[in-house]
Amino acid sequence: MTALAVKALSKSFGGLRVTTNVNLAVEPGERRLIIGPNGAGKTTLFNLMTGEITPDFGSILLFEREITRLATRKRAHLGMARTYQIITLFARDTILHNVTLALLGLSPQRWNPLQALDRERDLIAAARAALARVGLDHIADRPLAETSYGEKRRVEIAMALAQNPKVLLLDEPFAGLSIDERRDVRHLLAAIPRDVTIVMIEHDMDTALDLADRITLLHFGEVIVEGTRAEVVADPRTREVYLGE
Repeated sequence: MTALAVKALSKSFGGLRVTTNVNLAVEPGERRLIIGPNGAGKTTLFNLMTGEITPDFGSILLFEREITRLATRKRAHLGMARTYQIITLFARDTILHNVTLALLGLSPQRWNPLQALDRERDLIAAARAALARVGLDHIADRPLAETSYGEKRRVEIAMALAQNPKVLLLDEPFAGLSIDERRDVRHLLAAIPRDVTIVMIEHDMDTALDLADRITLLHFGEVIVEGTRAEVVADPRTREVYLGE
């Protein structure tokens, strides 16, 4: 059984082909790294897998279940969560409130507009637990606007982990971080148990390669190399894409 499978996935915007016949099979518990230069189609692939974009052709399966035409919110209920390359959080709200809102989206209480969020004790407790996993529980009540960029990254990861995902998609979790912040986030990701499958896009190769079991190289929307770290690094097509050799 695969945790996440993409079969012959293709997408065009007008005459621009952004994803071409992409095949991907990620095993349960695997750490898969997706790499490629700017414009390779990495984030577009994530958007297709999460349902934010509809493919022209191909299929997406989550633990063997067809989800290609399923709404994004329903994929979340099936165990898929993601972070974004560009952080989009509520800066005026507290860290705790941001994470609690992420949990509310999966709770039946989301249909009750009369229920005050600060009375949802179970959700708040789960949000605090998620923040503890990323080392931010001590500043849970701090406004998000008063946190560092690295802390915002960890808040976003906490929001995803709070949903108890089976498959976690991380879009450049190390982007814009300092050396110390990269170290902290790397330790955080390494500590996520193997019952969570992780697919990650990242440009910080030195950090990300150490986390990956297998690597997929995208170029102009196509998979051109796939394998272990040693196999991908040694492949001449990898050097051609990154170094122009």
